[in-house]
Amino acid sequence: MHYLDHFTHCPHCGSEDFRINDERSKRCAACGFVYYHNASASTVAVVIDDRRNLLVCRRALEPAKGTLDLPGGFVDPGETLEEGCLRELREETGCEGTIARYLFSDTNIYEYSGFKIHTTDAFFLIKLSNASKIQAMDDAESLFWMPLSEIHPEDFGLLSIRRGVERIISEF
Repeated sequence: MHYLDHFTHCPHCGSEDFRINDERSKRCAACGFVYYHNASASTVAVVIDDRRNLLVCRRALEPAKGTLDLPGGFVDPGETLEEGCLRELREETGCEGTIARYLFSDTNIYEYSGFKIHTTDAFFLIKLSNASKIQAMDDAESLFWMPLSEIHPEDFGLLSIRRGVERIISEF
């Protein structure tokens, strides 16, 4: 199954003659429009306190409901990666923060409503400005600090986060 099979009609003219063009696009035989499906931008907030504890959340929603995660999510249109990361941090934790530095990126396939969304996830080291006000909000069921030495990457439900946590543990 091609990952664009959910798109059955041309978004330009509405034709049903909308066919696979290559691995990331479909072409309309009626009007010639080509739809390219590119990766969605996503961000991850890596918050480590002075005692080498990582701020971790438990996912309240699918995909991977109930598994561990890091604060973050999709970048909105018109946002920079940094703005999206800080907004997601605020939405999920109630905290303000500043970007300390960019860490790395990874890829993921995020399944949502039966559709596979390819993402490029940018990981940022974040410094919290009001850590005492942390509370789980939005799609975070709970938030807690975990010592880096006690983290098990396999407890994280999303593959890119799991790989990112492995890198964080090895680099911090």
